[in-house]
Amino acid sequence: MSELGDGTRCVRGGHPEPVSGTPMLPGPVFAAPFHLGEDFQGGDFYGRAGNPTWRALEAAIGDLDGGHCLLLPSGMAAISTVLRAVLRRGDALVVPSDGYYATRNFVRDELTELELDVREIGTPGPWTDDVFAGVRLVLLETPSNPGLDVCDIAELAERAHRAGALLAVDNTTATPLGQRPLELGADIVIASDTKALAGHSDLLMGHVSVRDPELAERLVRARTLSGAIPGPFETWLVHRSMGTLDLRLARQAENAAALVAALREHPAISGLRWPGSPGDPSHELARRQMRRWGGVFRFELADAAAVEEFVRRSELVVAATSFGGLHSTVDRRAQWGDPVPEGFVRFSAGCEDPADLVADVLQALA
Repeated sequence: MSELGDGTRCVRGGHPEPVSGTPMLPGPVFAAPFHLGEDFQGGDFYGRAGNPTWRALEAAIGDLDGGHCLLLPSGMAAISTVLRAVLRRGDALVVPSDGYYATRNFVRDELTELELDVREIGTPGPWTDDVFAGVRLVLLETPSNPGLDVCDIAELAERAHRAGALLAVDNTTATPLGQRPLELGADIVIASDTKALAGHSDLLMGHVSVRDPELAERLVRARTLSGAIPGPFETWLVHRSMGTLDLRLARQAENAAALVAALREHPAISGLRWPGSPGDPSHELARRQMRRWGGVFRFELADAAAVEEFVRRSELVVAATSFGGLHSTVDRRAQWGDPVPEGFVRFSAGCEDPADLVADVLQALA
């Protein structure tokens, strides 16, 4: 059989072979200790070390990413686990200056004992040779959050490897359906599955996928010893939700495209960016390395008060600091410390009817 399509893989991923009388998706396994018995030869023995519910979802996500997947209880748990597992005292680390602010805060506030040489580079660069000199890990975020700039994963992976570094990609905005960094040469993929993969704004989850089995084992050991483990019920909910990922992403991208088209010439809007738009500065590069578009775009209103008024007037759009869910949301990013204008908005298009959403946004801006 040829490679299955995205929708099929989302629906079937991580499910057991059909057996008469058994559920199609087994329920979550709640266990602290497991029975060992007199002839214990390995397998599950304690809930911090392993759980069948984790393995089912890890198999599903790993199939989409193209690597060994490790679940963690949040996106930040995924990022922090990778950084602590890979970095040693005095290492050089490249992080995006325009990426998720909590990643930079974690490096600055929680890794001080490592005395790292931290190099903050914007997603568009400049990616000069000295950026890679002596580096242990290069962390990219593309499309970046919240600016939605794009960098060339394949090129930067090659340059990082020539310098002896690992390259990791925060793939949260793209999702495993939108982009497969491991196929482009990355060593590590990190994502907050709180966003699109879970997609219902009701739980936290994260994951790391890697190509190297030895690195995968190191990360599993780090998870076990740190105790940064996901709950089985939340894991089961993510697995259930993943079945509609393909459908949700398609509607969200449709809505984003419709809104971007409607807002392109709007007098109240500036700085409109969406990689899926042919006129976007990142479009050509994004088109080469991304498999499909997402539902997140950005724009600027005059100031914070204008954003507040927009949300007040809208009937369908709410203010929330996340993205990728069923409901359309806006997040004024300056309030969280991102270096952006006060009226900067990250808009996450949900799964509403496109005509309803466009009409509501336009009347809210009137």
